Order: sequence, then C-alpha cells, then structure tokens
Amino acid sequence: MNELNKICVFCGSSDGNDLAITDTAKKLGEIFAERKITLVYGAAKIGVMGVIAKSVLDNKGKVIGVIPHFLKKKEVVHLGLTQLISTDNMQQRKLRMHEESDGFIALPGGMGTLEELFEIITWLQLGLHKKPIGLLNVNGFYNDLIKMLETMVRKGFLSMENYNLLLVDSNPNGLLQKMEAFKRPDVPKWLNEDRA
Repeated sequence: MNELNKICVFCGSSDGNDLAITDTAKKLGEIFAERKITLVYGAAKIGVMGVIAKSVLDNKGKVIGVIPHFLKKKEVVHLGLTQLISTDNMQQRKLRMHEESDGFIALPGGMGTLEELFEIITWLQLGLHKKPIGLLNVNGFYNDLIKMLETMVRKGFLSMENYNLLLVDSNPNGLLQKMEAFKRPDVPKWLNEDRA
C-alpha cells in the first residue's frame, strides 16, 4: 500500500461550465482534509484550483501552493495557504511539486493541466519516480482523452503496460483506493542498460 500523505492536484485555473467539476473538486478537498492528506497544487485562488484549496482549508486541512514569481504578480495567488513556495520558473515549479508529493491527481482543466499530467506520467514511464498518478474523470470529461490513449496503443505508440500506468476513476474515493494499491512495474530493461 502506498502512503499518500501529500497529493499534488493538477486542475484548471478556470471554473468551466459544468458544476459537477467544481462540486467534485470541493468533495475531493473534503476527503483530503478528512484523511489528513495535504494538498499540493499551483497556489491559485481562482478556478477549480481555488475551489479545491478553499475546500481543504475550510475543513481544517493543509495546503501547499507552488507558484513561479511571475505569476504572483498576476494577483491570482492564494495568500491563505498553509505554505507558499515560490520558484524562478515553471520548470522549477513542476519539479518542486513532484518533490513535495506522494502521488498526483488530474482534475479537469486545460492545456496546462494536460501538460503537467503528461510530463509526470512520462517521468513515471521512464522510471524517474514510482508515484501513482490518477485521472479523476468527472462526468466523462476525459473520455475522449482515454480514447486517444487507446488509439496510441492500437497504433503501436503506447504499450498496454504504460497505458495502465494512468489510474482512472470517476469517484474520488475509488481513485484514491487505486492509487494506494498501485505497484509500479519494473523499469524497461533498455533503460537500465549502460548506453555510454
């Protein structure tokens, strides 16, 4: 069983137009607080990001925000967090979020959410970490993305083993159970060879 004391959540800086998404973000925040899981996220007070942070804090949970200096000037930063970490750039932000977290969950979001999700799952695929990664598929939001991944498998660009690295559920508690039970497969042999 994986100990999930701190989970990084990737999600939108917009609210979107589906109330099920913000409702689920609020519910996930309540679950984090109840289970004493610290939220690690991008430190914004707006959008889905703001909803989950507020939910964790309102329920007496802990929240760590990580944000690059240039975004702090945009007046989007949440100033009521348990801890606020500033970085010089986006690359350092993602690395710090990785270092702070025991696992990752992607809620619905836009380009930034997908970029963060695919970078962290690529790191897992390459054996750079062994942390579980979950996709919270609220109201079918990620159905088309899952179909695209299935196309990658069918066309020979993604192995089934790597496809299965992404844990998917529409229910927050169900996803957390899958993340706790996650066991990282062995790193492919070719990555362990001396290629010098």
